[in-house]
Amino acid sequence: MVLATASKELPYFGEWATDVSDPRILVADDDEDIRELVVQKLMAAGYNVITTDNGSSALHLVEAEQPDMVILDVAMPGMDGLSVCYELHSKAATAQIPVLMMSGRDRPIDIDLGLTVGADDYLVKPFHPAELIRRVRWLLIANGD
Repeated sequence: MVLATASKELPYFGEWATDVSDPRILVADDDEDIRELVVQKLMAAGYNVITTDNGSSALHLVEAEQPDMVILDVAMPGMDGLSVCYELHSKAATAQIPVLMMSGRDRPIDIDLGLTVGADDYLVKPFHPAELIRRVRWLLIANGD
């Protein structure tokens, strides 16, 4: 095996090396402070982030951008996160995108409802940023990203 210097391209990497990119995550939360915290922590962990503050635009962004993962607040204006999650999982083009639901609603029935409509995980607010990153990594690994 021959090692190349930093100025030379390794010939056996081929085109796949240029296709490797950080996962893109859509964050939809109407609370600007929460959204900015989540974005800051995700970007510090190496993820590309797309944001919106409502459910309707989240649904459109998922269809247009095809992110690797979606993080949804439950309570948002227009279309809530539960409805967005349900819509995503009812379409073949978006059904395999992992969804992390975030909410201040922490009753077992609220968590069960989030999981029932298709969320892959449910994170109760307030949360520790390290827990957010741990769950994001787990969902992306479980999804093969």
